[in-house]
Amino acid sequence: MGQRDLKNVNECIKEVIANINNDRAVTGNLLTDLMIEIKKTQPYESHKELGQIAAKYVETLQRSNEQLVKIAALLQKQEEKTKSVSFTSEDKDELFDLIQEGVQNG
Repeated sequence: MGQRDLKNVNECIKEVIANINNDRAVTGNLLTDLMIEIKKTQPYESHKELGQIAAKYVETLQRSNEQLVKIAALLQKQEEKTKSVSFTSEDKDELFDLIQEGVQNG
């Protein structure tokens, strides 16, 4: 992999991580607001509906955790192989899938 390709991959990884962090911040704020709303409502009045929304927010946070773990594992794997970063076709496919998932869920 050439220097230019490595720069592109590094920039993509930085962008993906920034997007994940932004998504986590927004989702965390939404979940906090929702928890405040749940506390305001009468017991069971709208907890079922609000609980389903909260579950979706938690799922979003879980997916972002999984994405970060995958990126970290790929980077660690590459670091262990060699000090110079080079990605296998499988690694590139995984990164592409992560980026696509982030775009679709973002």
